[in-house]
Amino acid sequence: MHTIDAAMKELIAPHVIGRDATEIEGIWQTLYKSNFWLGRMGVTVFAQSAVDMALWDIVGKRAGLPLFRLWGAARTEIPAYGSGCFRGFGARRHDPAREGIHRAGAQGNQMQVAHIRPWREDVENVKAMREAMGGGVEIMIDVNMGWDADTAIQAGHRIDEFDPYWLEEPVIAEDFTGYRRIRGRTSRRASWAARATSGRQDLRPFFEAPHPVPILQPDPMRGGFTELRKIAAAAEPWGIKLAPHLFHETMVHVLASIPNASWLEYMDWNDDLWIEPILPSKDGTMSPPERPGHGLAFRPEVLKEFRVGGTRMKG
Repeated sequence: MHTIDAAMKELIAPHVIGRDATEIEGIWQTLYKSNFWLGRMGVTVFAQSAVDMALWDIVGKRAGLPLFRLWGAARTEIPAYGSGCFRGFGARRHDPAREGIHRAGAQGNQMQVAHIRPWREDVENVKAMREAMGGGVEIMIDVNMGWDADTAIQAGHRIDEFDPYWLEEPVIAEDFTGYRRIRGRTSRRASWAARATSGRQDLRPFFEAPHPVPILQPDPMRGGFTELRKIAAAAEPWGIKLAPHLFHETMVHVLASIPNASWLEYMDWNDDLWIEPILPSKDGTMSPPERPGHGLAFRPEVLKEFRVGGTRMKG
């Protein structure tokens, strides 16, 4: 966080202060190009993303519209899946973890595999999850780039028996050929979690035949709302859907405004920060708030406890 703070003060603020908040595209391009040699991805883009999302919030409030309506509402409900069955739990902990998520109303549940167990044991854990969940609830599997393509194909064939919805990030971010091989040799969706890339430029190989990846999972920290909406527009003609990584509180606006929305990832990590948190409904969907901008407000005690400094940055 100290590094991001330094990037914000030294590399971002001097290009932003004094400009009108409606110059969102111009500011985005200035920040990206001015820091390209230094970052292109990582900390500088994280800081840029925070500014981008704040600017859209300002514009939404000026217009008196929630972001999803400002962008052109496509829907008001998005199916949600709960993400919280971490790989450290093991088979014995899948059911209790699932229960907590399922009670929250999510229609699907995501579990992790790879890294700390052999893939055959991971397959057994997927089996245990399916037995605990029964039918009618989707199971998503997150590999976090923990396999190579051959292992992903071998494990994928076994996992297919338990009808998972997707296999997220099966191989490292740069293995474009590996993703195509997995997509071509398994029946399971091989999704691409774009949190490991810098944005739409690095996603270009996934728009190409043969075997385009059917689901992209871009991260809002890799370019903010502006970049996410460009990724959605680039993916839509290829029949590729978006299921953004984390931050359901803000991603609900993106998915409610694009034609190629997939699932919304629900994590309860930040629910206690907001005066009015965004929660799954009883039918397992989530809806964007109708309040202007992104519609979020920190609880006063949170702001008081975590306030840092208090001085205004100067250009």
